[in-house]
Amino acid sequence: MVNLGSPYQGYLYAYPHKTAYRPLDPRPPLADVWAGEDTGALFLYAHVPFCEMRCGFCNLFTRANPPDGQVDAYLAQLRRQARRVAAALPGARYARAAIGGGTPTFLSAGQLTELFDLLEVDFSQIPTSVETSPATATPERLAVLAERGVTRVSIGVQSFLDAEAHAAGRPQRRAEVDRALAAIRTTADAADLNIDLIYGIPGQTRETWDASLTAALEWRPEELYLYPLYVRPVTGLGRRAAAGGGADPAWDAQRLELYRHAAGRLAGEGYEQLSMRQFRRRDAPAVDGPQYCCQDDGMVGLGCGARSYTTALHYSFDYAVGVSPVRGILADYLSRPEEDFDAAEVGFALSEQEQRRRWLLKSLLRAEGADPAAYKQRFGGADLDEDFPGLQGLRDAGYVDGHRLTAEGLAHSDAIGPWLISEDVRAAMAGHVTR
Repeated sequence: MVNLGSPYQGYLYAYPHKTAYRPLDPRPPLADVWAGEDTGALFLYAHVPFCEMRCGFCNLFTRANPPDGQVDAYLAQLRRQARRVAAALPGARYARAAIGGGTPTFLSAGQLTELFDLLEVDFSQIPTSVETSPATATPERLAVLAERGVTRVSIGVQSFLDAEAHAAGRPQRRAEVDRALAAIRTTADAADLNIDLIYGIPGQTRETWDASLTAALEWRPEELYLYPLYVRPVTGLGRRAAAGGGADPAWDAQRLELYRHAAGRLAGEGYEQLSMRQFRRRDAPAVDGPQYCCQDDGMVGLGCGARSYTTALHYSFDYAVGVSPVRGILADYLSRPEEDFDAAEVGFALSEQEQRRRWLLKSLLRAEGADPAAYKQRFGGADLDEDFPGLQGLRDAGYVDGHRLTAEGLAHSDAIGPWLISEDVRAAMAGHVTR
């Protein structure tokens, strides 16, 4: 019988995690990395590493309030990188795009226009998501997103209660949140609205959590993402130890209770659960555009915090969370000669078995689950259950039914994902020095 332990061990949004990456020596040319890859339906991710503030829970690669001129310098360097990457991937076509960070709408309307221009993609032809925040979702910036055909605007609210937002290390006012949401619905009304909320905040109760759900639902968002709070090293909350750290059975139980309450309520409100975190309104129009499957198709990342992946290599730049290391990596990125972007620098080479494991993880942690026939086709007749006999233990424990997570399995996604990490990747992650 599988014993997963705490249900809150880590969000496996990518596999392998960047903490498993190491410097590549020699640095492989991008033209060689992408040789032989299908580049007809890629995901484009542009990273904007700037925010107006650093939230207490945030472990993303971002800098708050950069000095004068740094954003413009970053855009100029991003243009150079985009040019070199395009030369290494001639004929590449994109099926999906996202601009994240950081907070892309930290940029002024003029800078956002420059960002879209330098990427040289017709975003009106593909589903494109952009992240924003209550303080930066202004009509002027949102007008740029609407003009460029952005199809999804995601705003990190976290809590509609000022006291809870402050407890999570996010100083904001409810009036500012409502103003931003109204601006999105007015200026970028053609785009889907996603609202991020966090549960497990110090002092949060079922009643206050329900109040945030009610406030969010009043805007009829096409999507809601619900995140359990994590307190990670070198973040604001981690330094203050605002909500404890390590194993905390009482906190685990509280987060599970709040998650289950939200999942039940959203089901009753007409939302379909697509993963532990993602809920989409059933009557929202389907996302239209070229087919893309992250298990099979590649991703091109631009910017100093962006990840790229091919079939056998995932790569990026150096990774850090702390203020000083992030500033150092950003300064290094800005100082590089243009030809430096012709090669991959830090990454992880996936063996055939790691490719299969990634496919399983990226499939199983979605509500639709893993398709054994698709796995067999993808990997030359391989059998999913023979390759991963541990799935039977998850079935015996009630977390998996066939090749799909049960309701209890979805609730324990942040334990199942880490449980499935290979020993090699686990060792590489353990050897990473958090900074």
